[in-house]
Amino acid sequence: MAREIVNVQAGNQVGEAFWRMLLAEHGLDEDGHYKGNDPLQLARVGVYFNEVELSGLPNKYVPRSVQIDLEEGVCDRIRSGPFGSLFRPDTFVTGSTGAGNNWAKGFYTEGAELMDNILELVRKQTEATEALQGFQLLHSLGGGTGAGLGSLLLSKFREVEYPDRMLQTYSILPSPKVSETVVEPYNALLSVHQLVENSDMTLCIDNEALYDLTQRSLKVKQPSFDDLNKVVSQVMCGVSTSLRFPGQLNGDLRKLAMNLVPFPRLHFLIPSYAPLYDPKAKAYMRLNVKDLTNAVFDRANYLVACDPRFGRYLTAATIFRGKVASQEAEQAVFDLQRKNSAQFVEWIPDNVSVSLCSVPPVGQTQAATCLANTTAVQELFKRTLTQFAAMYKRRAYLHWYTGEGMDSMEFSEAESNTHDLIAEYQQYQEATADEDEEAEYEYEENAVGGGEYEEQAAEGEYEEHVEDVEYQE
Repeated sequence: MAREIVNVQAGNQVGEAFWRMLLAEHGLDEDGHYKGNDPLQLARVGVYFNEVELSGLPNKYVPRSVQIDLEEGVCDRIRSGPFGSLFRPDTFVTGSTGAGNNWAKGFYTEGAELMDNILELVRKQTEATEALQGFQLLHSLGGGTGAGLGSLLLSKFREVEYPDRMLQTYSILPSPKVSETVVEPYNALLSVHQLVENSDMTLCIDNEALYDLTQRSLKVKQPSFDDLNKVVSQVMCGVSTSLRFPGQLNGDLRKLAMNLVPFPRLHFLIPSYAPLYDPKAKAYMRLNVKDLTNAVFDRANYLVACDPRFGRYLTAATIFRGKVASQEAEQAVFDLQRKNSAQFVEWIPDNVSVSLCSVPPVGQTQAATCLANTTAVQELFKRTLTQFAAMYKRRAYLHWYTGEGMDSMEFSEAESNTHDLIAEYQQYQEATADEDEEAEYEYEENAVGGGEYEEQAAEGEYEEHVEDVEYQE
């Protein structure tokens, strides 16, 4: 039985690239009809698709997805494009005025007006499932719709509608090199404040790293958004591959989160993908499990612009696709950990999990995806926090947010919460096994001391009681 996921996308351009790749992997055409020849393609197609039976026609597979935007432009383009007949027409929710890159518009005013419609659509999608696993949200943290409306949706899912289901987000963070608007640091930090509390797993994707990666590895001189979105969709398909295809070692969202999130607030993961290469150089590429393992732990293949050498890995999950022997994969990961033992915390044993799936991506024989929970991700938050603080201490642009009914105290709360998050990552980066041994020794000493004290106290009470009885007699 397929364990279903409902996709909610406030980033519709990334979402379009994701569905294009998903259709190719499951052998479906742009209308949702099956054209493939591998029975594995349909074995678990129900994770992301609803099957619709049509009289006299082949069955149609319809994405279990809700597309939201506060502007009509992108959704209209999808409707009139090649995917026009793929999505159900009633799964698009659009506003008319737009969020104007203002987080408060998405969270408090324009977005809040659409919330009942969105929740009703999501409810229809979940009622048609048999065993709902959770939700995945695609959103950008720089603008108003993805950041503000996305944050509001998450809080509604967590607190009101689906508190017991997994919430996974693909969050595209802004960067100074690829900036679209001056208030991006405000929008991003206010969103991080919500993600810390309401998300189970947040896969961070950074525009700056995406640009560098497409230029350096894919040899695209002037990357377009289509090039960037293609890389993001490869990672998304890689992460969900063990849910969508049978394999030797399978995982689901809850298993992934269980292995990857040692502390509830530290659920910000850095994805990486291999192999990434110039299509012209395909004939010269050597692909084996050891190379793939080294590549996914290489900074050059990270989708976040931070250096893992300045942090330590708390946990990681590697997902291999294609004909890969489990022993070979386990050995490659073990060798990498042993070689770079200083970069992995020693107080979480076996902290790199391995999943295998025999179905390779379209056009490749083998591939690997890695999700790393590393303390180096604090670089990302520090960078955003520095830009945020520079503007906030002068109260620049604040009137646009307070004008939508937002309290300026929320900015201070978001700032202090991010400071706490960075401090928490730093604390676990510096934690060592020696500290744990000292703490354990102190705990045992206290327990022994406490036991003796309790016995003495009990004996003293007994003697006092005997004296009282003698005195009364």
